[in-house]
Amino acid sequence: MIWRSYRDPSATAAAAARHTLTLLDDALSGQDRATFAISGGSTPKLLFEELVKASYRWERVHLFWVDERAVPPTDPESNYKLAQDFFIGPAHIPRRNVHRIAGELAPERAAEHYAAHIREFFALDEGELPRFDIVQQGMGPDGHTASLFPGDPLIEDREGIAAAVFAPKPPPWRITLLPGVLLNARHTVFLVCGEDKAPAVHAVFNDDYDPKRLPAQVVAHHGRSVVWFLDDAASRILRTS
Repeated sequence: MIWRSYRDPSATAAAAARHTLTLLDDALSGQDRATFAISGGSTPKLLFEELVKASYRWERVHLFWVDERAVPPTDPESNYKLAQDFFIGPAHIPRRNVHRIAGELAPERAAEHYAAHIREFFALDEGELPRFDIVQQGMGPDGHTASLFPGDPLIEDREGIAAAVFAPKPPPWRITLLPGVLLNARHTVFLVCGEDKAPAVHAVFNDDYDPKRLPAQVVAHHGRSVVWFLDDAASRILRTS
């Protein structure tokens, strides 16, 4: 597992943005379009701002979401709204390239709708999983990633594309990509900042493999081309162990 540590969240987000843009350039050098699945939260907001600064040409990049809260797209809790306000709008990403999760629908229906849209976009055969070029993930202090929280039986799911989940914190209902999709990505960029994440970061890297306790271990241990971008606070224990 590859990890890189930087002095603060801003420097960490800037490094993750540079890495992401390099991956997009590589993908677009050999294909007509690239797919990029993003997450929500305060740290991805910094990533979005760095991506906007780069003045990248986004016409051939299609945006998807790793997870979403079961709220309307105008709700302050919406991952889509965060991306719209700080990334999609400022970067002038074409609307046709934005593939949001319909969080305003009933959670199960939203998950079914999102999975069906992904199948259509990627022209998948029955049972086939999509392969995103880049998936950007974060991690909570409890070791959760996407909206896969400790103890959730969906952590074992390697066949489904998306599902509704009941989270242990508000807003409770979420729609999330499932582990099989996350593992199938060509590249994964973990962006994790904050002192409160340090114990979980150390545990994901060094504790015995137990994804029911630490869901982020699934991709950290078994994903392809996974790079962790950490600030010094989040990597504090890892750096001294």
